[in-house]
Amino acid sequence: MSELGIDRIAAAMALARDEERAALMPFMTGGFPTTAAAAAVAESYLDGGADLIELGVPYSDPLADGPVIHQAATEALAAGASFDSALKCVAEVVDRVPIVAMIYVNVIFAYGRERFVDRLAAAGVAGLIVPDLPLEQGPWLREALAPHGIALVGLIAPTTSPTRRTAICRASEGFVYAVSVTGVTGERVELAPGLADMIAAAKQVSSTPVAVGFGISSADQARAVAVHADGVIIGSRLVRLVAEAPPGDRTVALGPFLAEIRAALQRRR
Repeated sequence: MSELGIDRIAAAMALARDEERAALMPFMTGGFPTTAAAAAVAESYLDGGADLIELGVPYSDPLADGPVIHQAATEALAAGASFDSALKCVAEVVDRVPIVAMIYVNVIFAYGRERFVDRLAAAGVAGLIVPDLPLEQGPWLREALAPHGIALVGLIAPTTSPTRRTAICRASEGFVYAVSVTGVTGERVELAPGLADMIAAAKQVSSTPVAVGFGISSADQARAVAVHADGVIIGSRLVRLVAEAPPGDRTVALGPFLAEIRAALQRRR
């Protein structure tokens, strides 16, 4: 793969923009419930029109994740999942859709910094999200990823101060991950007030696209977010659908749900 990951993310976002819609960015837990089943999930996401796929690497203490994703990570780890096996889950789709890995910083340290970056690059990963890596501690990782063209995505939240939000948005690569709620991942009945203002504030200080995640679990919510955001990230709802599906076909419910979300992201009516 000759094209840089950061350029692949930009192209995916540009395509969605040209089609007058927000990008569809589904999340999956690597290795859940098995490596083979997770690989089938990735294929289903691609068939469902995913513009990017966020790959969660299982971790024993996922501070940003709610009960659904936490449970999926726990089960994946119990079945032997690892950073390497999580990457194998997207090996068949990585040439067809940008993969953005979400990983906690202790996994990087345990794996070894240089070895970790080399493994990401070898796997063709386009971007990286490290939710527990503070902005001030990010330069070493950004510098290590840069020669490989891998984007380091920054996160902002409703509690992020304006000064800090500006710094994060200007440093973020690929897209800015806007956390829609105060708290952990999980399905919500309603989106938090002030989300549109947070997205607008991010766009005022940086030209980097803004994708919104945490709490989005229905077509109506996705439609409301797509009016303002460049991308919509769906996580817990999809992981729950996989967990609740019959073991013989873990992807049976993903197609119809993704089609409904994809249609909701269209701004042109």
